[in-house]
Amino acid sequence: MFVQTLVLLLSLTNLISASAFTFILGAQEKSCFYIFTEKPNTQVRYYFAVQSGGSFDVDYTITDPNANVISQEHKKRQGDFMFTASTVGEYEFCFSNTMSTYLEKVVDFEIEIENDGSNAIKASLPNQPNSKPLAHVESMGQTVDKIENQLDQLTKTLQYYKTRNNRNQATVKSTELRIYYFSIFEVLLMVGMGFLQITIVQLFFKGSRKQLV
Repeated sequence: MFVQTLVLLLSLTNLISASAFTFILGAQEKSCFYIFTEKPNTQVRYYFAVQSGGSFDVDYTITDPNANVISQEHKKRQGDFMFTASTVGEYEFCFSNTMSTYLEKVVDFEIEIENDGSNAIKASLPNQPNSKPLAHVESMGQTVDKIENQLDQLTKTLQYYKTRNNRNQATVKSTELRIYYFSIFEVLLMVGMGFLQITIVQLFFKGSRKQLV
């Protein structure tokens, strides 16, 4: 079994750090990805979806720096989850395709680290004698958060439709192959039946001639 690893270096200096990519998980293969958190109680969101291959399912396991299993599931097609990384250190995300003997899988994987920076934002705001500027800034912050949530929902919707489109295309291709092979089998069966009928008729006439003689 081949195991490949990739380290995702996501810095927590920004409020949100994310990484998204697509990788191929071969048959009897296990791929592991790692992130490093620098602060406790960090919110980690991860999304994955099997785009093609077999039954569109993989096994995955998430472990914390102390080798404790955070989440482990088998034969999952996709997932969009969030957990709190309470311990500072390296977290491991492993995807396994050991249940497949010859089919590889194409997997979309996205991981996002969120750091609660509300206190830092409040600390960076200047002291204003009048509360109106502060209220105005808070209103702008709420608007930005709303837009960010809407963009996140739009991204999730696009990911969902992308996954459904890929799986529907795979289903159509599989159906076309089945129809193609069934048509070939039907033609061969008809040709075989024709030869069988000709052989039976020839044997019948040969028997009739012998009786006449």
